[in-house]
Amino acid sequence: HVQLVESGGGSVQAGGSLNLSCDASAVTSSTFCMAWFRQFPGKEREGVAAIDSDESTAYAPSVKYRSTITVDKAKNTMTLQIDNLQPEDTAMYYCAAAPRIMGWGIPPITFFTYWGQGTQVTVS
Repeated sequence: HVQLVESGGGSVQAGGSLNLSCDASAVTSSTFCMAWFRQFPGKEREGVAAIDSDESTAYAPSVKYRSTITVDKAKNTMTLQIDNLQPEDTAMYYCAAAPRIMGWGIPPITFFTYWGQGTQVTVS
């Protein structure tokens, strides 16, 4: 697989929650890093959360304490739960993957080999 497949976006009220999912079958290596990025209109893509094959995790300050990233290696899927969503969370969310472990913190976009098509999150 060249592309990852994302789902779970949508429109929610402020204070609500969403669970985003990513089919990461494109990465078959037992060593991997998977991450979520988001992009606001007119802005550069920024990291939200990351997890790798040793189950290390990293979160951006903007979502820390209200987000949980998980990976199911048997199903080759990754999820991002975001609670207490606010209007400033409105963005296009992308999943990314690479057949490498991450260092400390969320890797830069150049680290990743595979990307999803994006799923829109709108908070009102």
